[in-house]
Amino acid sequence: MRVLVVEDDRRLAELLSRGLTAEGFAVDLEHDGRDGLWRAAEHAYEVIVLDVMLPSLNGYRVCERLRATGVWTPILMLTAKDGELDEAEGLDTGADDYLTKPFSYVVLVARLRALVRRGGVARPTVLRAGDLELDPALRACRRRGVPIPLTAREFAVLEFLVRHRDQVVTKTEIIQGVWDSAHDPDPNLVEVYVSTLRRKVDAPFGRRSITTVRGVGYCVRGDDR
Repeated sequence: MRVLVVEDDRRLAELLSRGLTAEGFAVDLEHDGRDGLWRAAEHAYEVIVLDVMLPSLNGYRVCERLRATGVWTPILMLTAKDGELDEAEGLDTGADDYLTKPFSYVVLVARLRALVRRGGVARPTVLRAGDLELDPALRACRRRGVPIPLTAREFAVLEFLVRHRDQVVTKTEIIQGVWDSAHDPDPNLVEVYVSTLRRKVDAPFGRRSITTVRGVGYCVRGDDR
C-alpha cells in the first residue's frame, strides 16, 4: 500500500515513514505544500497523510485543490490545532479523517487502514445543477461564474434542493433538512425562500431551474433551461 506523507516537521515525518514502512506501507515524503500537491496529483496513492501547517501552501488548500482537480485519494489530516472550527474546515475542504497532535500511532495506523479499505470515492466539494454552482465549504453561490449573494438560510434551502437535483422534494422535507428540530416553521415560509431564490439565481440569468410540482413540492433541474 502506497502512502504519501506531507509533513514539514522532518523528525516526525521520518518517524512516520519508519513506522508505516514497518506496517507494510510504501512511504513517500514531502515537506512542502506545493511539492505535496504536485506529488499527490501526479502519482497514485492508496492514502495521504497531510499536515495542516505547511510552507508554501497549507494542508487545507492542498486538499481543496486535489478535490477540485478530481483526485479522490483518501486524506487523513494532521494538525497541532485543536478546535472544532479547524476540524470542520479540514472536513469541508474534502478530507476524510482528522487527527490532532499529539496522536496515538496505533490509532493513526488503524484509521489509515480503514481509509484504504474504503477507497477513493468521488465526493464533489462543489455542487452543480447546470451552470449553477454551490460551494458549501465557502458558502459561495455562482452562476456562469457570477457570484450571487445569499443569506445563510437562503443558501441552506438552495443547497438542499441542489443536493436533491432532479428529484421532487416536499416542503416538509425541506424544513426537516434545513431547520433544526427546535424550530417548527410554517410550511408557507418555504414558499417565501423559494420565491426569493428564483429572483436571485434564476430570473437575472433567464433560467427556470427551480420548478414547482403542483401539489407535491419543488425540484431543481440539472439542465440549463
